[in-house]
Amino acid sequence: MPSFLIERKHTGPVAGIDEAGRGPLAGPVVAACVHIPEKFPALKKVKDSKKLDHLTREALFTEITRHCAFGIAVADVEEIDQINILQATFLAMCRATDSMSLAFNVPVGTFLVDGNRRPRGLENHNVVTIVSGDDKSYSIACASILAKVTRDRIMRQLAHEHPQYGWESNMGYGTPDHMNALREHGPCIHHRQSFAPVRERLPQPLKKQSA
Repeated sequence: MPSFLIERKHTGPVAGIDEAGRGPLAGPVVAACVHIPEKFPALKKVKDSKKLDHLTREALFTEITRHCAFGIAVADVEEIDQINILQATFLAMCRATDSMSLAFNVPVGTFLVDGNRRPRGLENHNVVTIVSGDDKSYSIACASILAKVTRDRIMRQLAHEHPQYGWESNMGYGTPDHMNALREHGPCIHHRQSFAPVRERLPQPLKKQSA
């Protein structure tokens, strides 16, 4: 279970960073950055967002955004295809930290990042990478919840536009039903064309229609 043990090792404000959506075949990657104030009540149900059910995540999303400083940002499918998923994830993480900085006056001294790679763009900050950080750090676990809930909401909205892919349930991951829909209908503009299962089903690159 996550705790504040890692946060307490650092002086000054600490923020956790995590992402949702590196693996799916469709949709954006979403990152969140969360700073938890000292008076924030420790919520016993906070843990890695993937281990929570939908209703619990939604309830915790409301509590976290009500009491904490936070930023949420995305890197879209075009950016993923242009710079690759890892760099797009880093881009979303940097945007999330910028969003929090603009919205909240919190002079963060240390960023705790889930994983083992330091995001490009945060070189001027003290960054600590933590493998399985959403199981160890309360701040990262809260960030994972914000990122997951936000991305799920995006995918449910996209599912209304493209109901054939079942995104309201598979969230863009390569599940059997999603793969069957890809074979039957082909990819759409929200699929990641740089990902092999999508690329293999493209007669030619898809282009988004201008607004």
